[in-house]
Amino acid sequence: MGLAVSAVLVAGAAALLVGFANGFATRTDAWYHALRQPAWKPPDWAFGPIWATILALAAGAAALGWVASPGAADRLLLLWAFGLNAALNVAWSVIFFRLRRPDWALAEVGLLWLSVLLLVAVLARVSGLAAALVLPYLAWVGVAGLLNLRIVRLNPGRAGLRGL
Repeated sequence: MGLAVSAVLVAGAAALLVGFANGFATRTDAWYHALRQPAWKPPDWAFGPIWATILALAAGAAALGWVASPGAADRLLLLWAFGLNAALNVAWSVIFFRLRRPDWALAEVGLLWLSVLLLVAVLARVSGLAAALVLPYLAWVGVAGLLNLRIVRLNPGRAGLRGL
């Protein structure tokens, strides 16, 4: 099996793992539905297709970056950046939905956004196309951060929003 095919398979499997972990962590239960949310929030059904597209683009970017990397040090940096991003991605869902702490998730989403920006920078060193493929991810995490901020502001004084 060639390097490109292996990279696509591994990146695709990693993206699926992140997607499944987020799906497991996400609970749209009575607590979530009791949150006051901004009128501009996308409908709940849209989040799955949006995240599937973003994760597919990120997997493609990872595979392109891996193949374009000139050496082991570049590949190690790529693995580290994607690993950090995956951990922060899943952590946001756990903090927001499982711990029911949108206030903490708001702080964490800033770190997530910075980790996507790091992906853009790391990928840009080896492939402009790979870096461009994660720009929708950067934009979406920005939107998610604004949505998270509005949820915190629309639900004030509720001890981390746990008691909703």
